Amino acid sequence: MYLRYSFRLEPTPGQCIALARTFGCARVVYNDALAARKAAYRADRSRIATGVLAKRVITDAKKTPERAWLAEVSVDALQSSLRDLDTAYANFFASVSGKRPGRRMGLPVFKSKKDSRQAVRFSRNGFRLRDNGRLNLAKIGDVRVRWSRELPSAPSSVTVIKDPSGRYFASFVVQVEPEPLAPVTSEVGIDLGLTLPQTPSGGTPIAVLSDGEVIDNPRFLRRAERRLNKAQRALSRKAKGSRNRAKARLKVARAHARVADARRNWCHQSASRLVRDNQAVYLEDLAVSGLARTRLAKSVHDAAWGMFRRVLEEKAARYGRHVGIVSRWLPSSRTCSVCWVVDGKKPLHVRIWRCEGCGTEHDRDLNASQVILAAGQAERLNAPGGPVSPGVEIPRQARPVERGTHPKAQPVTTGSQAGIPAL
Repeated sequence: MYLRYSFRLEPTPGQCIALARTFGCARVVYNDALAARKAAYRADRSRIATGVLAKRVITDAKKTPERAWLAEVSVDALQSSLRDLDTAYANFFASVSGKRPGRRMGLPVFKSKKDSRQAVRFSRNGFRLRDNGRLNLAKIGDVRVRWSRELPSAPSSVTVIKDPSGRYFASFVVQVEPEPLAPVTSEVGIDLGLTLPQTPSGGTPIAVLSDGEVIDNPRFLRRAERRLNKAQRALSRKAKGSRNRAKARLKVARAHARVADARRNWCHQSASRLVRDNQAVYLEDLAVSGLARTRLAKSVHDAAWGMFRRVLEEKAARYGRHVGIVSRWLPSSRTCSVCWVVDGKKPLHVRIWRCEGCGTEHDRDLNASQVILAAGQAERLNAPGGPVSPGVEIPRQARPVERGTHPKAQPVTTGSQAGIPAL
C-alpha cells in the first residue's frame, strides 16, 4: 500500500522565488494543455495524444518568445502537470461511466494564479535525498527539511506544497507493507451527533460508543472564533492591493491553519486509539454533504465527520482492522437494543425513553450506538453473500463491507446465522 509522509520545508528566499517560478510555469503548462484539448474537442471531437500535447505546450513553446521562460524550471515538473491533466480527464470519464464511485466528477477547469494553495510534483528524475538530510529539487537546489521521522522506503515522488499561510511542505509517496496488529475481541459501534447534552466534564460530546464511553467535541473552530473574527475585521479594514492587506491576510490564514492542524491531529489520535483497542468499528453512513447545507453547516464542518471516517478507514486497512458502515436509513434512535421493537419518532430534546415492547429505559445515544454495533455485525456476517438454505446456488456476489482492503471478493457459502436481530 502507498502512504504519504509530509514534512515541513524551510527554503531560503532565493529558493522561494525559484519555487514560485516553478508553480507558475506548471500552472501555465496545465492551462495551455487544457485549452488545446478543449479546442480540439470543439473542432472535430478529437483527442490530442499526450506525447503530441507535451511537444506542443512544452518543447515547442520554449522556442517561442511568449513561453521562453519555461526553460528556467525543471521539465519534470512541467510533465507532471500534464500527467495531472490526464488524471483529471480519466477521473471525469470514469465518474460519468459509473466506474468511479462517489460524487460525480466535473471536467477539469483552468488554474488561477490567485489560488491561495500552490503545488507541484517531482518524479524520481526531479528530486533526490542528500546524505546531509537536504532535499534536492531540480533547478531549485538543496532545501532544508524538518525531518520528524524516517521514511520507511525510497519515495517514488514528492509534491511541494505552499499553503495559504505561506508554509512549505514536502509530501513523499512511499510504499509500505501492512502492519496487522494483534487480534482483540472487542468491537464497538459509534453514534455521531451534535445536539447532545453536556458531559460530566462540562463539554459537548461528539460521539457515544456502545461500551458507554463518551468522546467530547473539541469544537476547534468555535473556540477560535473570537481570534478569527478579530483578524478578519482587521483584514476588512485594509485597502485592497496594499502590503498591509497582504500581511493581514497571512494572519487570517495562519489562524485558520492552527485550527485545521489541531482538528487533523485530533482525528488521527482518536482514530488510532479506536483502531488499536477494537477489532471492528461500526459507523453510520451520514450524509455530511447534505448536512453541510443546513443551518448546522459550521458545526458539521467543525466536527469533521468525513475526515474522521476517512482516517479511520485508512488506519484500519493498514493495521488489519475492520470498519463497517451501516445504512443511514437505519432507525437507530427509535430501535430498542433489547427487544428490537421500532418505536415512534422522538424529538431531539428527548434523551431518555422507555421501550413500549419490553419496558427497558434507554439513553438515546447509548442505545443508538448499540443498535449500530448489532447492525454492523449482522451486515458483516452476511456480507459474503451466502445462500439462505444449504445447497441453494448463490444468485450474485455480494459487495464486501470493507472498502479498499480486499483485492477481490471470494464466494463463501454459509448457513443461516442464528441470533442475529432482524433490523
